[in-house]
Amino acid sequence: MIIDRYIIREIIKPTVTICAVLVFIFGCYISTRYGEDAVHGMLPGSSVLQLILLRILIALEVLLPTTLYLSVVIALGRLYRDAELTAMFACGISMTRVVKSVFLVSILGGLIVASLSLFIRPWAWSQFFQIKTQAEANFDLTRMKGGTFYSTGGGERVVFADKVDSQKNRAKRVFIQTKTEKSLQIIYADRASQFKDETTGKPILVFQDGQLYEFPRSGANGLILEFENSAMHLVPSDVIQHEYKVKAVATKALLHSSNLEEIAELQWRLTAPLSTILLALLAIPLSRSSPRQGKYVKAPVAILIFAVYYNFSALTKQWVSQGVIEVVPGIWWGQLLLTALVVLLFWQPTFLLPWRKR
Repeated sequence: MIIDRYIIREIIKPTVTICAVLVFIFGCYISTRYGEDAVHGMLPGSSVLQLILLRILIALEVLLPTTLYLSVVIALGRLYRDAELTAMFACGISMTRVVKSVFLVSILGGLIVASLSLFIRPWAWSQFFQIKTQAEANFDLTRMKGGTFYSTGGGERVVFADKVDSQKNRAKRVFIQTKTEKSLQIIYADRASQFKDETTGKPILVFQDGQLYEFPRSGANGLILEFENSAMHLVPSDVIQHEYKVKAVATKALLHSSNLEEIAELQWRLTAPLSTILLALLAIPLSRSSPRQGKYVKAPVAILIFAVYYNFSALTKQWVSQGVIEVVPGIWWGQLLLTALVVLLFWQPTFLLPWRKR
């Protein structure tokens, strides 16, 4: 038991460290991406942090198996380098104990990835799309930059202001084009100000000295109005529904689907925990090295194999959704090939594990 706990601890330590580093790097990348949208007024600052956290939560489905896989390679590589595994084998401890320890860690990782893939990731995508759709649909004068066109509501509304004073919530030479199923409406005003309705607490955009043009889709006569003051409520009264995204659909809803895209998504979610276990086992023969070699000597090979496997899985998912390959085995081709590689490396004489006799 002491040996088992020692090996497990040696694997978990780099797992936590590498995962934290990858999450930090990914978080910085996402922060830059959505921070730029906030600077340009496309997203409110309050939504940026939520989107970043949701994207990190989504990315854990891939980051955790990757981290565990590399950690096994690094941890066992260090034990080989320091001759600790050699000493264990000399004392009668078989390689089966090492495999058992790695397998236990991989089972734990697989359970975490299963919860992420089947439940947490779809929920996070749903929240992500809802927040982003709401933020894009709710126009806010204070988020705008002068001289920039903004498209909201999937292109249904285009807004432009020549100059914007975000401190005073005012803008000059404002243009708003709104498309509906029945009409095209254009508003141009010399000045616009944003206020909060004292009754409802919702923002209102007040136009001054402008014109309103409305043209029906049916081709009937249009309407042209001039006004001194006109108000527009900025928050839609109806609940906004984001565009359908299969990755945001609950797993339960995909179970009996006949849609190829939904089948591919379901297979992707089901293969994620199995991939975690297979990759951890694959790392065992890949980690073998001599005491004179460093613990990172096999890392480049391990990274290359993972990159090929992950891209192949993503490609087969796309092929299943497009009907290029059959649903069975579908994405499971990747797991079948990965299983074959694990068996080959465990039993191939050139990659012979220490407990095998020649």
